[in-house]
Amino acid sequence: MIAYAFRRFLSLIVSCFLISVLVFIVMHVIPGDPAQIMLGTEADPSTLAALRDQLGLDLPIYAQYGAWARGVLSGDLGESLRYHVPISKLIASRLAVTAPLAIIAILIAIVIGLPTGLYAATHRGKLGDYGVMALSQVGLSIPSFWLGILLMLAFSLGLHWLPAGGFVPWGKSFIGALQSLLLPAMALGLIRAAVVARLSRSSLLEVLGRDYVRTARGKGVHEMRVLWKHALRNSLIPIVTVLGMQFAALLAGAIIIENVFYLPGLGRLAFQAIGQRDLPLVQDIVVLIAVLVVGMNLIVDLAYALLDPRIRLE
Repeated sequence: MIAYAFRRFLSLIVSCFLISVLVFIVMHVIPGDPAQIMLGTEADPSTLAALRDQLGLDLPIYAQYGAWARGVLSGDLGESLRYHVPISKLIASRLAVTAPLAIIAILIAIVIGLPTGLYAATHRGKLGDYGVMALSQVGLSIPSFWLGILLMLAFSLGLHWLPAGGFVPWGKSFIGALQSLLLPAMALGLIRAAVVARLSRSSLLEVLGRDYVRTARGKGVHEMRVLWKHALRNSLIPIVTVLGMQFAALLAGAIIIENVFYLPGLGRLAFQAIGQRDLPLVQDIVVLIAVLVVGMNLIVDLAYALLDPRIRLE
């Protein structure tokens, strides 16, 4: 297991390096001069040249990448052109919103989707199965932002149970912060619960037809033990794959829902940075999201090895 994890970690390092190089090149190819953005279009050419020299923009691109990479490894991501604060502080403050939002959403998807899929698989062809499939199809068809608006109308404007938007900082009120995230997390999690339900149903149905499951039943093993010990574990690999992909997508793609609920998250920060042409901030956010996605893939690979020992022996 240790050797397998080490190999996967090395592949993660290589992937992160290639991603960082690609993102750095793309950000320097697209139009936009950071010095011009900072000083404005009417800036004196000599002042522009001095600022470019100060920022290292007159160096070859490989030298600029080297300086940026050294800063990243030491925890210095540079300074935002618009906010004039360290990028690391900006990202950390916004990640404190996006990461809990993604975690709560994926927990909602698991708690609702997995038992629902198991119920549908064990009641195949019955009314409950048809009901689960119909509801999951509806869930797959609804955009998360539209569901978020419906939840806002019901629980905020109608029942007045939860806030309609904004975010209470964690340091000010832990409960208030959770309440701020609950509606957007439900909007994201319920959609993904539909995906988990359909996938867990199909995966479990495939496993329930295997010989070892029939053998366990033939030996008189209790049906719940057959389901949870023999069938569920062997059907988890595709479910874990989808959950990993969904969690990575939540980290990377919560921009719309964060704007709907006016959450100061990482996606909204990226959206604002793009509009403001804050290229260093955009670059660091894109690299961070890519690293998080690759890291989630590593976690999924390690989960594979724990669920199926044959994988780590290949």
